Amino acid sequence: MYAVIATGGKQHRVQEGARLAVERLAGAEGDDVTFAPVLLVDGATTLATPAELDGASVAARIVGAERGPKIRGLTYTAKARTRRRWGHRQSYTTIEITTIAAPGGAKPDEAGSGEPQPSDAGE
Repeated sequence: MYAVIATGGKQHRVQEGARLAVERLAGAEGDDVTFAPVLLVDGATTLATPAELDGASVAARIVGAERGPKIRGLTYTAKARTRRRWGHRQSYTTIEITTIAAPGGAKPDEAGSGEPQPSDAGE
């Protein structure tokens, strides 16, 4: 079972127990965070429409913080003697996904109609 969440302007596919680095989040190490517009939950049934996902959430625990590699750049304007060097290091928060909850608090494997019913057409 997996879910797709949006955080920091990006979308991430997550599973329970997975660790990933996302854009910096407010909170200290050990704090719990909840991602609540969930874009997709896939288990025995797939929940994808806004009506099905209303109330779905993904809970995670902040494991740590880190910084990405240094990116260096140079701005140069010809014939004007203008040069500017700049650098940037992006801050990331490492999270561990603890639970993926479907609407009503049930897991997606237990929610909905379960497995699709066989059709009687063709008999």
